[in-house]
Amino acid sequence: MSGPVLAVDQGTSGTKALVICPERGVLGTGFAAVRPRHLPGGLVEVDPAGLYDSVVEAGTRALAQAGEPVVALGLANQGETVLAWDPATGRPLTDALVWQDRRAESVCAGLTAHADELRQLTGLPLDPYFAAPKMAWIRRHLTTEGVVTTSDAWLVHRLTGAYVTDAATAGRTQLLDLDRVEWSPRALDLYGLSGERLPRLVDAAELVGVTTAFGPEIPLTGLLVDQQAALLAQRVTAPGGAKCTYGTGAFLLAHTGDTPTRGTSGLAGCVAWRLGGRTAYCLDGQVYTAASAVRWLTDLGVIKSAADLDTVGGAVPDSGGVTFVPALAGLAAPWWRGDLRGSLTGLGLDTGPGHLVRALCEGLAAQVVALAEAAATDLGDPLDVLRVDGGLTRSALLMQTQADLLQRPVEVSALPDATALGVGALARLGAEPGLTVTEALPDWKPAAVYEPRIPADAAAERLAGFRAAVATLLDGAAV
Repeated sequence: MSGPVLAVDQGTSGTKALVICPERGVLGTGFAAVRPRHLPGGLVEVDPAGLYDSVVEAGTRALAQAGEPVVALGLANQGETVLAWDPATGRPLTDALVWQDRRAESVCAGLTAHADELRQLTGLPLDPYFAAPKMAWIRRHLTTEGVVTTSDAWLVHRLTGAYVTDAATAGRTQLLDLDRVEWSPRALDLYGLSGERLPRLVDAAELVGVTTAFGPEIPLTGLLVDQQAALLAQRVTAPGGAKCTYGTGAFLLAHTGDTPTRGTSGLAGCVAWRLGGRTAYCLDGQVYTAASAVRWLTDLGVIKSAADLDTVGGAVPDSGGVTFVPALAGLAAPWWRGDLRGSLTGLGLDTGPGHLVRALCEGLAAQVVALAEAAATDLGDPLDVLRVDGGLTRSALLMQTQADLLQRPVEVSALPDATALGVGALARLGAEPGLTVTEALPDWKPAAVYEPRIPADAAAERLAGFRAAVATLLDGAAV
């Protein structure tokens, strides 16, 4: 059944689609923008119809460019974006609350006494970033009708009529028993969601249904949450390796093998993927604002676009004493303080755009170092290397800063669309069950490797400045 597959990555700011052939590589690409609304109070929502339309539009464009039929479809999703919808008609009953949305803080506040129990049960810390608090908030404040699910279940239903979610996406809800990989009655009870009709859990590679949304009938055979799909595409399939994707946020995942790990250092323990009924696990840490922080600098007029990071930042030798904690949507792992706002300190009359750019790059890189150190603590060994992907990896300044502060090599993926390539490999696996994972995955080689250029003591000094700025934020919030 070998032939091209259509891989669709439904993301926060847009949907990317690729037609991928195992022999000839990428035959066609398509993109459709998605425009979430950022509202006061940390609210981020999007019209669900826009999500679905973007999937169809991007996929149709990729197929048109490829000009040949595909044998299967793979779909990657945002993970923690949630909506209520009518399973009889597929009609949305609410807007979709995007993963960055903070409105469910009230739900989490009411469950503080059960935070440790929920973490032990599901692997996830109590935070409105995850899906269950948003699901509970929708039920309390918007509607009790229909079903309330992550966005993938709705998209798949619209495409095929099936009512499913993959095990890794389910693991992003805080409703999945991490050991048993099934819905947890206790977690559902704590969230007041016991009566909910939840999607059936499926493997990341299996026949889910058939869609005609793109014209011809195409079997949907690959399904996975976006960051785990990128982890797979980066060929991080055993403990010791980690990848970081620099997109709207930055997401570091470290593979932990076939036994679930409860992070004791601030990371989430979750399902990496389930294939052939066997579950692989990972540790997961987030930086809520990466490209969105760069966009913030752009909106202020400091730079014209992300492409200016290197030229503007390269005009000065250092940050000029400026420290930027880019917690513009709160601090995520390992602190889990979504209520905090960012800080920019050390400003002077001599501060210029280049200093702000360098301070942003250092702030992003320092947050990723905090995630890597937490993963190393939980795994008991330092990470050997960090594989990276995503749009911001085009910035040599950011990547060199990352290698300098991490004091480890940073390998930049030659695959700019790792998430789509990962879910494309899963679509191929689902369509050709005789294949092995290794056979289905694209070849991996770095486009560039950044080695540390500063000594360890210099890196430690720069990290100490960032940590002091974070400590000031935490102390200020405690007053």
